[in-house]
Amino acid sequence: MPGPCVVLTWSAGMAVRTGYLAGIATVFMWAALLCGAQDNATGPNARPPDQQARPAHDESQSTLTRIRDLPIVGLIGPYIPPQGPLIPLTFAQRRDVYFRQTYLNAGSYLARMFSAGIDQARSVPREWGGGMPGYGRRFGSRFGAFAIQNSISAGGNAALGYETRYDICRCTGFWPRTRHAIVRNFITYNDTENELRPQLPMYAAAYAAGMISATWWPTHRNPWAQGAYNSLSQAGIGSGVNWVSEFSMDILHALGIKKTKWEK
Repeated sequence: MPGPCVVLTWSAGMAVRTGYLAGIATVFMWAALLCGAQDNATGPNARPPDQQARPAHDESQSTLTRIRDLPIVGLIGPYIPPQGPLIPLTFAQRRDVYFRQTYLNAGSYLARMFSAGIDQARSVPREWGGGMPGYGRRFGSRFGAFAIQNSISAGGNAALGYETRYDICRCTGFWPRTRHAIVRNFITYNDTENELRPQLPMYAAAYAAGMISATWWPTHRNPWAQGAYNSLSQAGIGSGVNWVSEFSMDILHALGIKKTKWEK
């Protein structure tokens, strides 16, 4: 990941966290799209090794395909196309997936901005006040818990060899694809990329992140209750994020952005 992207991510995140520059979150979101585009050639959506060792003209075509893939990757993060091969991730690929899923896709920020908006409307917590400073603190809290959760989850998934990317359903129809999106929030593939296992690392990480986030609230929060609440939020919000990921290519296609052969 490029150095400037790391600096931009850290600086903007700290600015939002202070509660005085919450508006920078929008710039931060678009910066994620640009930073994610810089090193897409080595990303986890790159073609498998047996497809990478090809003549120059094929490699050029592969580069063009990756460029066309950028809009959707920048929005939902790394994913497995419906016709893409299921190949276990290497350590380097897992590291890349972690950074892209956590910091380098707009969806990460949009989801936390939405959640912070709900907290703002409910005045939770009341001590953080209103306006942009209050919203900035709530966004910082939401994104901080999200980053902690993804960090713990990435380690657990790596230890167990679990798949961390969302796989677009190979089925057709609105309801089968909706069911797939919801179910994938609770189960995933192990290192065989064929056998399904419960998403234990993700929910354990959600619980741990909730407990940790209780430490920076202005009033006392029961860490056990906060962990349970965060796990329930993962069940609901995670299913919603998966649904958006599942149908995002159709939405973009409806807006006039063509699908690539890997997205059909």
